[in-house]
Amino acid sequence: MACCLALKRKAKVVTEDIFEDIEAEDDFEPPKNRYVRRQSVSAEPLAPSDEEDDEEEKIVYPKTDQQRVRLNEAVQNILLFKNLEREQLTRVLDAMFERKVTPDDHVIDQGDDGDNFYVVDSGTYDIFVKIDGVDKNVGSYNNKGSFGELALMYNTPRAATIVATSDGILWALDRVTFRKIVLRAASKKRKAYEALIEKVPMLSEINMSEKMNLADALASKTYDDGECIIKQDDEAEFMYFVEKGVVSIRIQQPGESTDVEVAKCAEGQYFGELALVTHKPRAASAYAVGEVRCAVLEIHAFERLLGPCMEIMKRNISNYEETLNNLGVEHTDLR
Repeated sequence: MACCLALKRKAKVVTEDIFEDIEAEDDFEPPKNRYVRRQSVSAEPLAPSDEEDDEEEKIVYPKTDQQRVRLNEAVQNILLFKNLEREQLTRVLDAMFERKVTPDDHVIDQGDDGDNFYVVDSGTYDIFVKIDGVDKNVGSYNNKGSFGELALMYNTPRAATIVATSDGILWALDRVTFRKIVLRAASKKRKAYEALIEKVPMLSEINMSEKMNLADALASKTYDDGECIIKQDDEAEFMYFVEKGVVSIRIQQPGESTDVEVAKCAEGQYFGELALVTHKPRAASAYAVGEVRCAVLEIHAFERLLGPCMEIMKRNISNYEETLNNLGVEHTDLR
């Protein structure tokens, strides 16, 4: 059975994060030459808290269907893109351009200013860091991965040199688009999660540092109308906080072919924690009603970060059982 506690406390947005000092930039100009390394970079801070300017010109590099398929596969597991909404991700993919490399090509050089963020489509690349004046090989990329974000995030020189060791293809995103979309989305998402956390009474049991770690551990997932979010009897991997929309919680009783709705979770409520507490299979299913967006916490982060809340969640089991009994719904032992 899933928990659907209403969130009643007023949100207090925490603003102490690495993006706080970023201001809006009025003029937006695409890079004039996407392959020429920048020789100098002035700070280009943006205000992640500002609304996106829908009227600004969007960068679009035309791509064939095959290129689009390759690009989507290449960015599938890029952590920085996990915070992007669908529309934002589309804008980022539109703005990325292909760069082909041959062996011994220097993609970036340690000490240079950052121009682009790179995602590996294909090829192998060595990572060199200058230590005591000597370039040392400290790692490699093999047909996957990404690099170059740190210089763009913090306006610092490149921390390493990346050299192609085979023919390959990279996808590049210019610094302005990276900061305007990716950083802004990450900052806004983190603040939204911090506000969400502040509104959950149960989470008052954890301290500020733990709340910030929890905000960083959350990730958004979007579900279409009727889509199954969790399935009864499945193993549990996540806990869910509803950011947008409504979720229907349903139980299939023994011997019945259809399930019964036992609760609904709306924006600001959470579900799916019971199986993580009891280490049992899911006691209910959850389905999206209309489009739904949830902040998701995976099981290892749940166990690591929500230890202080465990007793509260265990006490809630009695409330779940009482609710099911009042509805006349048969159920297995929840404990």
